[in-house]
Amino acid sequence: MSRPGFGEGVLVALTAALLASIVQSALGGWLPSYTLAHGLCIGLGLGYGLYLLARAREPAGRIAVPILWAGVSLLVALLHGGLGLQILVQLGLVWLVRALYHHGRPLSALLDLGLLLLGGLAGLWALEHTGSLFLALWTLFLIQALFVLIPGGPDAERRASATADPFETAERAAERALARLLR
Repeated sequence: MSRPGFGEGVLVALTAALLASIVQSALGGWLPSYTLAHGLCIGLGLGYGLYLLARAREPAGRIAVPILWAGVSLLVALLHGGLGLQILVQLGLVWLVRALYHHGRPLSALLDLGLLLLGGLAGLWALEHTGSLFLALWTLFLIQALFVLIPGGPDAERRASATADPFETAERAAERALARLLR
């Protein structure tokens, strides 16, 4: 599966912002604002995490990660950690999934963390200045769409080896094939 692109990230941002706004409008009169805010936060975080897992090449953890994600999120909600803590937990889980599944190097993961924090601050700024959940989430997720531009993804080693010595490339391919046979 190919790495997600920026255009795809823009569509994800628009979808997330629209869905959250619709859910808030539909359930705003039925649920307490605290419960609705936590539910939206967990739902958006888990939904984005599932999207990231679906677009990852690595098949490991596709069942365990969502279960752990939901467990940690519900634990924070049940312990009444507050919405701020829930948002930080969701951002941390997004970063963890992107660092493990979409970035091949520590520097890439650190740049991603900076992008995530920038997006969170920009979303908070948009919420404070406009009062619009749609614009806050649109801003947050639109900035997150830029994560695909961070160099050093899981394919970086493969692309770098394409310019290496043909003998070394063949040797690495043979080692990978042998490792697959021994599994």
